[in-house]
This record gives sequence, C-alpha cells and structure tokens, in this order.
Amino acid sequence: MPQATATAAEGTRDGAEGAGGAAGAAAGARVGVGTGTGTGTAPAQGSDFAPLLRAVRGQGLLERRTGWYAAGIVVNLAALGAVITGMVLLGDTWWTLLLALPLAIFWSRTAFVGHDAGHAQITGDRGAGRAIGLVHANLLLGMNEAWWNDKHVRHHANPNHIDKDPDVGVGALVWTQKQAAQREGFARWLTRNQARLFFPMLLLEGIALKISGFQYLRQQPARERALSALLLVAHLGLYATLLLTVLSPGKAIVFALVHHALFGLHLGMAFAPNHKGMEMPDPDGERWGHLQRQVLTSRNVRGGILTDWFLGGLNYQIEHHLFPSMPRPHLRLAQPMVRAHCASLGMPYAETGLIESYRQALHHMHEVGEPLR
Repeated sequence: MPQATATAAEGTRDGAEGAGGAAGAAAGARVGVGTGTGTGTAPAQGSDFAPLLRAVRGQGLLERRTGWYAAGIVVNLAALGAVITGMVLLGDTWWTLLLALPLAIFWSRTAFVGHDAGHAQITGDRGAGRAIGLVHANLLLGMNEAWWNDKHVRHHANPNHIDKDPDVGVGALVWTQKQAAQREGFARWLTRNQARLFFPMLLLEGIALKISGFQYLRQQPARERALSALLLVAHLGLYATLLLTVLSPGKAIVFALVHHALFGLHLGMAFAPNHKGMEMPDPDGERWGHLQRQVLTSRNVRGGILTDWFLGGLNYQIEHHLFPSMPRPHLRLAQPMVRAHCASLGMPYAETGLIESYRQALHHMHEVGEPLR
C-alpha cells in the first residue's frame, strides 16, 4: 500500500499503540490517542486502553504472521488461476458465466489481502507491503490502492464521525437526518428509499471502485501516479484480453457486468455490518478517547470459520479498529480479552449475528430517510 499509509500502520503497531492509543486503520502514527485529531482524548479515557494493550501485546497477538499470509496468498492465486483455467477450457459458451461467481469470491479474497497489506499486518517491510498492495489492488483488481488507503485511513481515525469519516459523508447514500434534509430531486427520492435500494446499489460498487481509483490519480504525486496508472491500465488490458480471447464480445460484456456486480455485492456485504447503525460521535459534543471512539462505533458479527472466511476477518471489527496492525488470524484470539475489558469498564460491546447486523444497518438507513416519506 502507499508508503505513507504503511508508515502510519507501522506507527500504530510500534509507536502509537505503545503510547496508549492505536489509531485507526493504518493511521496510528498520524492519529493516535492524544494527537489532537479532532475527537481527541481525555487522559482518563486514554488510560482505559493501556491495560488492554499490555495484555494483548503480552500474549504476542501483535506479532505478524507473515507465513500465514504467504500461504493464504499462494492458495488464493492458485484459486484464481484455476477459475481462469476453467474459463479457457469451457470456452465461448454461456456456461462460462457460472464462473463469474467464484471469480468474484476470490477477487474479494484478493481485496482482503490488499486491505491487510495496507495495515502493515503482513510484513514490517514497507516496500514489500506496498508491493503486495499494488499487485493485489491495482493489478489484480483494477482498484487504486492509494485511493482506498487515503479513504480508509481517515475512516479508521474517526469512525462514524460525520465531519471526518468519508464513509459517512454525503454520497449516493446519507447517514443522518440532517444530511437527508438537504437532498433534492432524484437524490431526495433515493434517500427516501435507500434502505430497500442498498443491496441493489451494491451491484454497482465493483465498477464504482475502478472509477474512483482512476479519478484519484490526479491527487497522487507524479511518480506514484505513473506506477498506479500503469498497473490499473495493465489490469484492464489483461482482463479484456482474457474475456475477449475466451468469449465472444457480447458474452464478454455480460460476464464482466455479472462478475463486477457479484464482486461489489460480496465486498458490500463484508463492510456493511461494521459501522452502519452504530454510535455517531457528536462533532460538538464530548471528545472521545481511542477505546470509546473505536468500540462504540463498531459492531462485531458472530460466527465460525465460514463467517471469518466470508467476511475476511472484518467480522471482528471492534478488535480490528482497536489494533489495526493485528494480523487477521489473531483477531479471534483477542476478542475475549477485549470483550472482558469492555465489560469491566461498563462499556457496551456490540455483537450480533450476520442477518441481524444487516437488519440493524438497514433499519438505520430507513430511519434516516423517514422525514422525507
């Protein structure tokens, strides 16, 4: 991922967390507790996190699992290769469309690897971490990792903060009734119906990610922009070559649309449960500390190995936000410690089943649009 992001992520692990406040996603060094990022930290609140940090570090849960990730990357690349081989063997037939689903699933696995690389979970080597991110995001997915990390850093630093978290800014969807009141025309109709339209709109997310990545190129430094653009264009060329070599133009277009729709839906289903419908800090209210800021705005999703796999470990959203550089396989191990620590402080710890998490998120979106109906 981008050097600035990787540096920040490493700061979270090696510096900001040790100072008593890991920052958000890959943003520890920049937005750790007490750094004056806007939500700020009262000294007493900051100290609430320190005992948990010591306990987690004492269990070795902040140590990287490079071997685990290396094995996972190899398996995922092999799975992608198997799907592509299947497409070639099936050839120019509508049956090839059936492979759009496994390809979308393994693309999502690829995105999860890029996400973890951006948090410096995989390796402490910044160059290697960025290379992993560039290959998995730009080359394999056609998604600009620099754009994603810039957005993701700001989200982790101030989750659900209406003025600082880009994930709750005004876009196709809105997240507060104040935002909803300012909608006009088609956007107003969209907001009235956003709960019922949410999942259908996710079908467009796979294409939207590519468009946003290309638009972000203008904001990148020249040298970084050239490399990002080269890999994004290479992705488009390789993807188009594969489809047009295997399928007729009409079938290729249908395959690409179905594939990207399923990819966007899968990613959206992984990210939707995490914060939607959770606490939203009052920009003019009390300044929250790191523990409060990350726990109260996040929701975990219960489940076993299959849930962990399907959601890429993001179902442990509370633990991930508290310790963004913690390797994915350690999140489950940290959960009992985090839950017990929150209970000792009387702090709510939100955890639901997968279906209930979607119900809560959709209920929040429905309530936001209520005044417009």
